Amino acid sequence: MALQLSGRWLLPCSNIAHFTQCRVSPDPNPKFSQTKALSAAASLSSPPPTIQIVGGKTPTWRENGSVNDSVEDEIDWVEIDSDLQYWTRALRPVQWYPGHIAKTEKELKEQLKLMDVVIEVRDARIPLSTTHPQMDLWLGNRKRILVLNREDMISSADRNAWGMYFSSQGTKVVFSNGKLGMGTMKLGRLAKSLAEGVNVKRRAKGLLPRPVRAGIVGYPNVGKSSLVNRLLKRRMCAAAPRPGVTRELKWVRFGKDLELLDSPGILPMRISDQAAAIKLAICDDIGERSYDVADVAAILVQMLAKLPTVGMKTLQNRYKVDVDGPSGKIFIDKLALRLFNGDVHQAAFRILSDFRKGKFGWVALERPPR
Repeated sequence: MALQLSGRWLLPCSNIAHFTQCRVSPDPNPKFSQTKALSAAASLSSPPPTIQIVGGKTPTWRENGSVNDSVEDEIDWVEIDSDLQYWTRALRPVQWYPGHIAKTEKELKEQLKLMDVVIEVRDARIPLSTTHPQMDLWLGNRKRILVLNREDMISSADRNAWGMYFSSQGTKVVFSNGKLGMGTMKLGRLAKSLAEGVNVKRRAKGLLPRPVRAGIVGYPNVGKSSLVNRLLKRRMCAAAPRPGVTRELKWVRFGKDLELLDSPGILPMRISDQAAAIKLAICDDIGERSYDVADVAAILVQMLAKLPTVGMKTLQNRYKVDVDGPSGKIFIDKLALRLFNGDVHQAAFRILSDFRKGKFGWVALERPPR
């Protein structure tokens, strides 16, 4: 939308509140500038009309941090990702590569040769950020099942979007909740069905049938061991809500016809995408020593402020903190003064902990690329 005053055109700007800072460009049609100027002057002397916006994206401005009720919002994930890239530039890089991961990666590559099907587990809140950049190269043509764990922490709209996205790529997807066991039986049946041709070939060669071998791989703390324990209906693998608990490969038997390989979380030696690294930190999928809690929490606040399902008003009401603007750092500083005697680390950890426990509702931090 563009407005014309006195033969000059005002180009649209992103914030109505900063309208005076919009760029001014020459009249694209100077032939009628005088007539239009008189019309504009007459309109200024009369009560201001209602401005009707035609075409383009539906505007979604906020009032006091909440979304205008008359506007049906759609999250601009491209804009959020762009902002996230900008916010991370000034931070120290998030890197975490414990010694056991290098050993695990080498052993896992060898074990992959023995697997009939690979089960890759990702965090349903950030499916793109929780896949290893070398995973496709490692798996080659092996059959793969993608498990999006923590489905209880995203909305049905998020589930539908990701389900359609991966189905369009020909990838089998199972949504699961490792803590409650939802999706585990479907996963077991799907793994057996995908690898049923293994024993057909063995019989044709005169060999005895053997259990299907399935390897479970993924980033740290995405719920691999919890998933195995739920499949087996007993605690066979150590599991805890923090990265780096599983430190060695372990084969376990599931019934008579399925063997599962539980593996430690694997990360690239260097994470080049720092926006993805921040999301890993927010979702507790990377070691806490690798990042500054206050920096990560500040970015989380700014991301939540941009989501219509949360918004800054929700954060202010929950923590009884009043701030002007969307600055995450200022918000955490005020929360620290109010609840933690100025301890910024504790205030930041509270916000991260509340997000990880689902206190802000079903919130995904990624949507499929368009």
